[in-house]
Amino acid sequence: MVSSGGVSQLLKNLNRMIFACDISWRVKIGDNFQLPHQGLGVVIGPGVEIGDNVLIYQNVTLGGKNNYGEYVTPKIGNNVMIGAGTKILGNVHVGDNVIIGANSVVLSDVQDGYVVAGIPAKVIKKVEPI
Repeated sequence: MVSSGGVSQLLKNLNRMIFACDISWRVKIGDNFQLPHQGLGVVIGPGVEIGDNVLIYQNVTLGGKNNYGEYVTPKIGNNVMIGAGTKILGNVHVGDNVIIGANSVVLSDVQDGYVVAGIPAKVIKKVEPI
């Protein structure tokens, strides 16, 4: 008999071979998660939490890091768009209704309702409510 972890790992490996993306089976993902371009080059490490209505473009990394012996990972809120090539690393909380520009490196928290971009990512503007 194959355990659920074994089946999850098998599907993860197939996903990596077919779509060149690496998404841990230990990720918590909300509803309406979208990966345009079949998730090409996307890496999401174990322990990452992703909210509802999140759109992640190609070549994005959501990765943990060892923080003085503790493995810490990003937490992504609801209604977030993460642009191509972005890296979000470590104990970072991205709030709700956030847009992250392409090729950004996010190393600190992003409050609700902001557009951020750059290396390291900085606030560009406040998102106006619809």
